[in-house]
Amino acid sequence: MGKVRTKTTKRASRVIIEKFYPRLTLDFHTNKKICDEIAIISSKRLRNKIAGYTTHLMKRIQRGPVRGISFKLQEEERERKDQYVPEVSALDTSATGLEIDPNTKDLLKQLGFDNIHATVVAPVIVSFHGITKKSSLMFQNAPIERRPRRN
Repeated sequence: MGKVRTKTTKRASRVIIEKFYPRLTLDFHTNKKICDEIAIISSKRLRNKIAGYTTHLMKRIQRGPVRGISFKLQEEERERKDQYVPEVSALDTSATGLEIDPNTKDLLKQLGFDNIHATVVAPVIVSFHGITKKSSLMFQNAPIERRPRRN
C-alpha cells in the first residue's frame, strides 16, 4: 500500500517551488540539496519527503499548470500562450493552396464559407490488408470461442 503525504509536506513543497522555481530540477538528489540549503527542516526523513514531492510537482509542471502553485514564470507563459498570434493564418490560402475533399467542400458551402478558394482533391480510399468494411463487420459480430476449463 502507498504512503500518505501530509499537509506539511505538500505545503512546504508548494512554497519552495513558488519561491525557488528557477533553482529546482527534475532530479531528486539535486532538489534534496537545494531543500537543505534554503530551508530549515527538522529531520532528514522530512527533508527527503519534501524533496520527493517537490520533484514530483516539478515533473507535473513540465506537462502543464498545476493547481495550487502560481509563480511568475507559469503566469507569464500562460499570458504568452493567450496572446499568441500566428504569423501566417491557417485560412490564408493566398500563399499556399488549400486542398480539400468533396465532403469538406460541401460542408464549407453549408456553413456559408463559399468564398474560400480551395482545390477539390479526390478522396483517399484506405484498405487494411484487403479487409473491406463488410468483412470487418462480420468479424466484430462473430461469436467468441471459449476454451474449456481445466480442472
